[in-house]
Amino acid sequence: MDGTRNLAGNGESDRAPIPGTPLFDGEAAGRGYQLNAMCYSFNDARNRAAFLEDEAGYCDRFGLTPQQRDAVAARNVLAMIEAGGNIYYLAKLAGIFGFNVQDVGAQQTGMTVEAFKQMLLDRALPVQEGE
Repeated sequence: MDGTRNLAGNGESDRAPIPGTPLFDGEAAGRGYQLNAMCYSFNDARNRAAFLEDEAGYCDRFGLTPQQRDAVAARNVLAMIEAGGNIYYLAKLAGIFGFNVQDVGAQQTGMTVEAFKQMLLDRALPVQEGE
């Protein structure tokens, strides 16, 4: 994936690819179907409990690929995205793992969570009253 396809158009894009940024397109959706279907199931609390009780069995139930299973077992959101995971569906799974947005951002930047939070604070603009 070169990161340039326009999902709404004819496959052409005038946007430059962003290095290291996987594009979620039709190919990725097909590749990640099992993982995304499993994550969608976590909208039901009973399914979240079933996953926590028997993670391997729950992954079997949805037919996850070896790449997807490895990513889930490693709690590696970036590897899940590479395996076709959609970040919106993965957010449910990240929540089960106890991850928050800063945890995922730290994975994306290769930083520790503490360093990522500090970077956000360092780059924050001061709040002006009345704005």
